[in-house]
Amino acid sequence: MLVPVVIAVVVGVYVLVYYNFIKGLRCKSSATLHGKTVIVTGGNTGIGKMTAVDLARRGARVILACRSKQRGEAAAYDIRKETGNMEVLFMPLDLASLKSVRAFAKAFLNSEPRLDILVNNAGVGIHAGGRTSDGFNMQFGVNHLGHFLLTNLLLQRLKECSPSRIVVVASNMHMFGKLDFNALNPEKKGFIQQVRSYSDSKLCNILFVRELANKLEGTNVTCYAAHPGSVNTEINRHFKFWLKVLLIPVATLFQRDAENGAQTSVYCAVQEGIERLSGRYFVDCHVQEVTAHARDDAVARKLWEVSERMVGLAT
Repeated sequence: MLVPVVIAVVVGVYVLVYYNFIKGLRCKSSATLHGKTVIVTGGNTGIGKMTAVDLARRGARVILACRSKQRGEAAAYDIRKETGNMEVLFMPLDLASLKSVRAFAKAFLNSEPRLDILVNNAGVGIHAGGRTSDGFNMQFGVNHLGHFLLTNLLLQRLKECSPSRIVVVASNMHMFGKLDFNALNPEKKGFIQQVRSYSDSKLCNILFVRELANKLEGTNVTCYAAHPGSVNTEINRHFKFWLKVLLIPVATLFQRDAENGAQTSVYCAVQEGIERLSGRYFVDCHVQEVTAHARDDAVARKLWEVSERMVGLAT
């Protein structure tokens, strides 16, 4: 009799933990987006795809900005079929190439008259290897610089269509980040350095949003950093096979799925009344204070200036 009782207790505790701490809260806004245009980077899979599904259901014209044409077009087809919204399109974007970012922005601005919501969702995880085509550390180049350039190239269109919003998918890993402006672009050597590079890139996301909000004051364009929680997505695709095998049970039991992981991004994109919180960090559809080093305005300003030079927006 003891074994069934123990099993029942374990299952009960897990259910309580899952629904109170793992699953996360859902965006309850009923806002519609008819006549609005949205870009979701990395919208072909995971959190990005679920964000795109939600925004398409609300009636938005959704552009999936993705690297793979095959996967992007397949995702656009899936979303059109699931939501009944025929205005879901794929456009090629490789955030590991500043040339590709510029080409995407040019193509978008030439073909789309509106941009109401920009969701900077795409990213690479801890184990992403190599360098970007411009020679940057992959995490720093994709997670920060690619989106920094993209946002700046599209900023005027967002201002023209205001009120508009920018959502940047960040992470609580920013707490472990530390910016060294003499070594923003390190070589990755070993797991510890990979974790540091990822954490640094997520800190960059939050500082970028903070400075962006300052620059957008008075424009009716607002921006938010969103932590999706620990989510079981393809961002871990670069893990070694043996590590994936070990992590499958953990991911299945203790990580939220992509739909639940997308809720805070959706909240920041559509929730009414949060405009006064522009530049802030959101977790589980609530604003949350960040650590002191992630709200340092001087560092945020310097990061902006350095990033401008790195992507060629300033000399």
